[in-house]
Amino acid sequence: MTKIQGKYLGQLRTQSIHLPSGDELLTDAPTDNHGKGETFSPTDLVATALGSCMVTIMGIYAAGRDIDLSGTYWETEKVMASNPRRIAAIRIRLHLPQSIAASERPKLEHAARNCPVALSLSADLEQDIQFFYDVE
Repeated sequence: MTKIQGKYLGQLRTQSIHLPSGDELLTDAPTDNHGKGETFSPTDLVATALGSCMVTIMGIYAAGRDIDLSGTYWETEKVMASNPRRIAAIRIRLHLPQSIAASERPKLEHAARNCPVALSLSADLEQDIQFFYDVE
């Protein structure tokens, strides 16, 4: 169990502290929802968490099989809906090394799609995930 403490700072900004490490995270409401948009919004963090979780789980799989994921990166796009305001879709484009064996690619992709964040999100939220093996 991990404990996080949060505080409302006013002007639609929050502060969260990861108690085990002391790391701090700020959020702002986005500009399209009355905020300043000066940092991640809470819904940005959900989209960010999905990409981070996918790569982390792929890293765990890769470490046990001597697969080098160096250079892997991803791009995330969050799509909002209204009535009610919610995340409608998260699009993630994962870019992985070309050197990954073809036989390992489906296993890495399966690991990513079944990361804890992906499995925790509502079935109503579209997860559009694409994998590209284009990193040299």
